Amino acid sequence: MRMGYAFQRTSYASLVRAPGTLRGPRLARREAGAEGVLLLGQGEYELLWGDRSRPGRGRPSGLTRERIVAEAVAIADAEGLHKVSMKHLADRLGSGVMSLYRHVPGKDELVILMYDSLMDGPPDLPDADTWRDVLLHWGRTVIGLFRAHPWAITVGTSARTMGPGEAGWVDHVLGRLGALGLPADLGLMAVLTVDCFALGAARPETGGAGSSAEFFSFLADPAAGARFPHLAAVTTASFASEQLLEDYFEFGLQRVLDGLEQYIDARA
Repeated sequence: MRMGYAFQRTSYASLVRAPGTLRGPRLARREAGAEGVLLLGQGEYELLWGDRSRPGRGRPSGLTRERIVAEAVAIADAEGLHKVSMKHLADRLGSGVMSLYRHVPGKDELVILMYDSLMDGPPDLPDADTWRDVLLHWGRTVIGLFRAHPWAITVGTSARTMGPGEAGWVDHVLGRLGALGLPADLGLMAVLTVDCFALGAARPETGGAGSSAEFFSFLADPAAGARFPHLAAVTTASFASEQLLEDYFEFGLQRVLDGLEQYIDARA
């Protein structure tokens, strides 16, 4: 599904006001698809970063925002993001629809909370002796998240405010890189570079293609092979077996790290 957004012009100064008053760019719905479309409002910052210690009025006991979000994630994992509706969620939780709105403004905001909840707690990165190995584990962790929760790729590639879960992940990996001597500015650029690569690599997998045979299945048609002879030749020779797209990800990730290593060594 293709997602589109229309951005309202917003100056940088307007985005860095006092805590609790920060507002992101207003986004407007442009295009919808099978998975729906993410629509963010100006309350996105407060939704993610607002004070959660104050009890809300009229909120029934036993129903919390955390429970709502967890159940929504379970639905999305099992049935797809398009199956997450306030009605379906209320039925699963045994509550009224209006009770959900006391905790979450609507589905669009709920999706933001769902995504950030996937990164609750520090990422499970193995011990590493070099910054390259940290980034290697980081890339595998990022794509692992999208393999476990395919619906999340829609949110991961959208314009949004970073929530506390996602910020915690990035902060953790930056701390690991800094401890191994990588300067903070280079560390952040390296993390974002690997993150973007993992997001892109996750698309074919989360779109339903689990092997090279599926990904290039159109070449089974002789007419397609004749139309794309160079592609047909290399896929027939190299990818005739059920080789997982994971192999392509590992190859690409290593090459990204090769480039980062060469660049960082040159700056040393």
